[in-house]
Amino acid sequence: MKVLHVITGLGVGGAELQLRSILQHTRHESEVVTLYNPGPVADMIRSDGGRVRDLGMTRNTQLPALQRLRRLIRDGGYDVVHTHLYRSQVYGRPAAWLARTPVVLSTEHSIGDTHLERRRMTAGVRALYLASERLSSATIAVSAIVRERLENWGVRPDRITVIPNGVALDRVAFDKEARERARAELGLADSDYVLGVLGRLDPNKQFDLVIRAAAPLLDSATKLLIVGHGAERDHLEQVAQAQGVADRVVFAGERHDVAAMLSATDLFIASSRQETFGLSVLEALANGAPVLYTTCPALDGLEVEQARQVPSTVEGMRAAMAAELQAGPRPREAADAVRQEYGVEAVTARIDRLYEDLALARARQGRRGRAARPAPAEGDAQ
Repeated sequence: MKVLHVITGLGVGGAELQLRSILQHTRHESEVVTLYNPGPVADMIRSDGGRVRDLGMTRNTQLPALQRLRRLIRDGGYDVVHTHLYRSQVYGRPAAWLARTPVVLSTEHSIGDTHLERRRMTAGVRALYLASERLSSATIAVSAIVRERLENWGVRPDRITVIPNGVALDRVAFDKEARERARAELGLADSDYVLGVLGRLDPNKQFDLVIRAAAPLLDSATKLLIVGHGAERDHLEQVAQAQGVADRVVFAGERHDVAAMLSATDLFIASSRQETFGLSVLEALANGAPVLYTTCPALDGLEVEQARQVPSTVEGMRAAMAAELQAGPRPREAADAVRQEYGVEAVTARIDRLYEDLALARARQGRRGRAARPAPAEGDAQ
């Protein structure tokens, strides 16, 4: 089958990196088009041998782009169009429908209680989402909580399939040499105990809460590593300065060597206010790091000894950090439950099967439609 993935952009983020992992493991011929901002992940996909095209949109509301995307889909002769993220869903689903693509589906990565991809859920946002959803065959929800939120929004339950994000276990495995290199580069000593956070620097991640919770625990041999890029960088630096720990908080910026960054930590902290899945938590567990997290739907129902849920408060988080510090660094051993449940190979195989099942259902529907047409009467034009 020939599959086109449509995504808003390919900056470094969870949905974008997840798409790259799918492309690396799918058994179908696949290409990608971005609405704008191809970004670093586009370069990664191209380095893997994949094809990425940029639609070249310059603003969010640009209706001529819908026709350009329709022509691209029609001329490509795709069997499946798979959209990711809100803006690409709003443009990609109707464009694929207009191009008469047999199978149109979407993955919902980032629907929260009050926001959709940092976009407040207004009546207009919901109306556009639901209108375009009706032009598709199905929606993949990355967790049960995402399914519940989609149903509450008005998406029919029979049009939702839960398939979790996949963890590229080899990409995030613990690497002792990479740990040493990363620590040397970041000015961290081999003997330091390093608390780490990783993700886009935005308010939902609550990294300022982590700084305030960790501040009294940081010293010359205990550091906090913040990996990521975003609009909150200046604010987080100000919080570290106000807490008197600016020299004990290391900002690594945007990094693509995830395994090295995770390996450099002794304790991983995930502090999001809202979360639809929690991929960074799973990656840290696959790296063998102990994890403190405020919310992680992916861990619901899983028994993972290395992970502990903590309150989203300074006091609660600080107490959990202090207990880990007192226990000292743990041996690195990847969580087996993560490997069994979320290995990217198995997850991608489920997505591939969904494409095939939807295509088969569409073909059967077409045959039933043709069979139901009345035969022409004798003497009618054939």
